[in-house]
Amino acid sequence: MTGQQPVDADVTAEEILAELNGFFSSATAGNTPGPDEDYFALGLVNSLLALELVAHIERRFGIEVAVEDLDLDHFRTMNRVTAFVLRKRSAGIP
Repeated sequence: MTGQQPVDADVTAEEILAELNGFFSSATAGNTPGPDEDYFALGLVNSLLALELVAHIERRFGIEVAVEDLDLDHFRTMNRVTAFVLRKRSAGIP
């Protein structure tokens, strides 16, 4: 997934979920969690993969995850990441 360009400005929740599904499928050897499953609690994500996830969503969705955004609750599930990305993009905050 490296080298991919950011998605369009009018990205939908479904498109974000599909992108996250692809990320987790390749990062966890096909052990993709459900959209509401806490992948930290399942042991699928360690601190290194969490950093890769943050870098991935910054790159793919054209947003900046600031230090104050690094609340685990934003990143526990794919649905929470999706909501976070949509909030950041709708606020027009890079």
